[in-house]
Formats: sequence, structure tokens, C-alpha cells
Amino acid sequence: MTLDPIAYHPYADPDDFIREVTDRIWVQRDIDHIVENYEEGSIVHGGLGTTTGRQGVIEGTTMRIASVPQHVGQAEDVVWEARGEDAFLSSHLVFSSDEHIVGGEPRRVRSRTIANCLYRRGRMVEEWVVRDTLAQAQQMGVDPDEAAAQLRFVGYQSSWSGPPPADPLSVGDSGPRPDDHRAECELALALLDDVWSHRRLNTLSTYMHRDLFLHTVGDQTVIRPDGYQRDLLQLVAPFPDATFTVRDIQTHDHVRYAGLRVAVLWQMHGTYTGVPAYGPQTGAPVDLMGVSQFLFHEGRIVREVRVYDDLALRAQIAAGRGDEPSPYIPNIY
Repeated sequence: MTLDPIAYHPYADPDDFIREVTDRIWVQRDIDHIVENYEEGSIVHGGLGTTTGRQGVIEGTTMRIASVPQHVGQAEDVVWEARGEDAFLSSHLVFSSDEHIVGGEPRRVRSRTIANCLYRRGRMVEEWVVRDTLAQAQQMGVDPDEAAAQLRFVGYQSSWSGPPPADPLSVGDSGPRPDDHRAECELALALLDDVWSHRRLNTLSTYMHRDLFLHTVGDQTVIRPDGYQRDLLQLVAPFPDATFTVRDIQTHDHVRYAGLRVAVLWQMHGTYTGVPAYGPQTGAPVDLMGVSQFLFHEGRIVREVRVYDDLALRAQIAAGRGDEPSPYIPNIY
């Protein structure tokens, strides 16, 4: 599918567009560029829920930049795919290593963010953004539960509140997609269904190489199938009925990012009835949004980068338990 340059004008391609626009807003601090870059009625889904309207993005960006004014977000990967002739869906993996002052001493804080962005004719229409807030809290010496107590889960609206796409290989939340790299896409979807949802952890070698890397929340890296299995079990143990569905998928093959990547926007539904990792069980459902970027080599996965908002998950559980929520509307963006 040929993408009309109007989709990414005035930049060279969608990769260049995403990297340069992000740098202009977040590093050069041209916050007003959001007015030009986002549709007025743009929709943003984050760990704490959905916000509608460009003004929320402007205010949220202002607060985040002010909290870490020296912040630099480095593009670690951009997985983009066309959505018709004048639009594209990007999955932008951002790595940050910022210096915070904690107790009068400088402290280096490393974390990742993934922003899935649907741009049409050069303007943001809808965004799905997840941050490794657990890494930020832990590295700053903040108790994650105490940090989550300052948040409030407001719930999801728009596309995320509806049923998942019946066939995300054809049509995801972002709309119809080209039938690119079908074999790798099918393998990624089968991994989520077979290993993640049905817990057939013994089949992992079908999908991943022995020498695999998983970069996940808390700025953690685990290796080999055994490490991957342990990490997945830790994620689902508090929610033993957890199942995973795919909301969107996109692919891109480029030597700059080591080859073929498949990005999957996933949704976990579960009930907090298992291991009490987040305090007393609630018996209440949770809705977790996450993004995984998979790197393929010779038909199997050699690396996954997985990001979801752990602090937002804790805030959602606290709301289900009836804990006193923060009186303030959170900065979803």
C-alpha cells in the first residue's frame, strides 16, 4: 500500500515524523505544537482511563515536562504501518534515563514508554499510551502502593470500552490494516492465546528462541524461556482467571531497528482473587492495557519489550476495594 505523503508531511516518512514531532514537543518544549499536531477531539487511552480532547494532552504534557524539565526521551523503536492511503498507526518505544533530585541527591531513573498513535493526514486522532511507572517509583525510592494512592482510576470510554476486534489481523481498533507479514503476526497472536491466556508455558519454544530477552516493567530484563515463564506467572498469579485479547497489531521491517518487529496492543481481563500481591483481594475485575513489541529472527521471537502501567493497575485495584481515592482528576496523559 502506497502512503500519501500528506500522512507525514513535512517529514521524510512516518518514522521521521514520530521522532521529530516527539522531540519538538518533549525536548525542545514546543508544547503549543500539540495544537497543530492533535485533532481537537483527539482521544487518549492511558493506564488510568480515557480522556477526550486536545486540551487534556496540553495540560498533561505541561505537568510532565515541568516535573522533569531535563527529560530526554530517546526513540528506541518506531513500528509503523499504513492505515489507508492517508493515515498510519505507529508504536513508538521511548527510552528515558532522567536525573531526579531525591533527598537532595541526584538519582538516575530509567524507564520506557510506548505510545501507539493513529495519525490521519498528519494529525493525531487516537492514542494508546503506557508507561513503566513502576520503574519510576522504585528507582526514586517511593513505595508503589503509596504512589498509586495518589492516583484515581477514571475508567475507559470510546473504543477501549467496547468488545475487542473479532479479527485484529484484518481490522483492529485503529481500523483496517494491510495483510503484511502474516506468518509472524499469526505467531505473535498464537503466543498470547496459547501461552499467556491458556498457560501452556511448555510450548514457549514454538514461539521464541532459547536465547530470548524480555524487557519488562520495573526496568527489568529476564532471559531464556525459564525467566519468561516466571515473569508471566508473576503477572497473572494475582488474577488466576486472566485472559488476553488483542486490540491492534502492526509490523515494520527495517535494518535501523534490527529487522522485523510486530507490535501488539493487548488487553488483560482478570479478577483480583489470587495471590495478594496488591493488598487484600477484592474479587473485582481489572482491565489492563499493555503493548508488546516483538523482534523476529528466522520466524521466531528473539526479544520482547513489554510495557504496562503498574501504578495505574494498583489504583484500579484500590478503587475496586473501596479505598479512599485521590480527590483530584489524574493526569491521564
